[in-house]
Amino acid sequence: MSKPSNVATAVQSDTRPLPVEDGRPSRGGWSAVVSVALTSFVLVLSEFLPIGLLPVVSSSLGVSLGTAGLVVVVPGLMAAVTAPLVTMASGRLDRRKVLITLAVFIAASNALAALAPDMAVMVVARMLLGVGVGGFWAMGAGVAVRLVPAQAVHRATSLITAGISAGTVVSLPLGALVGHLAGWRTAFVIAAGAALLALAALAVRLPALPPTKAIRLATLTSASSNPAARTALLATVLIFFGHFAAYTYVTPYLETQAHFGSSAVTAVLLAYGLAGLAGNFAAGAVVGRRLRAVYVAATVLVAAAAALLVAAASTAPAVVVLVIIWGAAFGAVPLALQVWILRATPEAPESGMALLVSACQIALAAGSFSGGVIVDGFGTWAGFAVGAALALLSAATQIRPRLPMN
Repeated sequence: MSKPSNVATAVQSDTRPLPVEDGRPSRGGWSAVVSVALTSFVLVLSEFLPIGLLPVVSSSLGVSLGTAGLVVVVPGLMAAVTAPLVTMASGRLDRRKVLITLAVFIAASNALAALAPDMAVMVVARMLLGVGVGGFWAMGAGVAVRLVPAQAVHRATSLITAGISAGTVVSLPLGALVGHLAGWRTAFVIAAGAALLALAALAVRLPALPPTKAIRLATLTSASSNPAARTALLATVLIFFGHFAAYTYVTPYLETQAHFGSSAVTAVLLAYGLAGLAGNFAAGAVVGRRLRAVYVAATVLVAAAAALLVAAASTAPAVVVLVIIWGAAFGAVPLALQVWILRATPEAPESGMALLVSACQIALAAGSFSGGVIVDGFGTWAGFAVGAALALLSAATQIRPRLPMN
């Protein structure tokens, strides 16, 4: 059996043996998984940390609020471009060395941001982060299959993707709190310190991970021409575009439509993030056996929560419940999409992940921007309605799936 097929079968089944490298199992165990999970947490923390710091960054660097917003936009766009490029450029390099190098980029990005004297240097710092984000999610997010026994792959993968929810939970309140108490530069210093810890953990716990095959442009093109992969990428674009068209503006909704105070908004967003963690781990327990059911349920619940919030604004308990449902449902989405794309591209899993990262980041940026246009023109209800409709369309990609999902 070829090495790419070993990767694929481990993703498809909970009963197959470990992947093999040179006749021996390549296995770092749970401590290696934790090191990768820590890196995923630091990535998301670093990417979204500036959201709560935009006003003070804008004032300190002497730019408009809109220009300061580049610190949020640039990493996503850079990740979309660099995910396939880093995957191809790494060739036959040991994936351990590649992941450690990407962690260096993350630490350097945060350190440079903390020292940035002007907006130009800040943008360069955030571009470095984008390289780390794109490369890590293309290679690191799927590495669990090579670290633990096959029956534990989905639980290990859910731990790695849990970093997304954990980073989302921590980034906004941490940025706002530290920025208020010690200044925005201190927040980036803390992020740089966390990145160095993740780097050390990877260096100590991650085993050698020789590549299964070199990735070339033809490999990416072949993966993108796969009907099952195209369906997975279409579903990805729909759910990420819809989710971020709506969720980006949930804070204005809570403040102006539901009339929540600032402390209540913080508490609700924290509950959303914690629910996302729970949804991620719940999905990890069953996604290997019921991928289609997990994905359809998650996207339908996102659609229902977004749609019902439009009518529930006057009922505070209903708003809180619906936001929590939204968080739990979307928490399952990244893990389900990752398993889906790996099943769709068994001969080139890293190519599939690179394409998935690009689709996610482009849809995220486009959804947030388009949602702003929609909300400005028609109100938050319209953004939520568009988000709900696109989430349902994403679920509908499973009506005639190109790939056996269970």
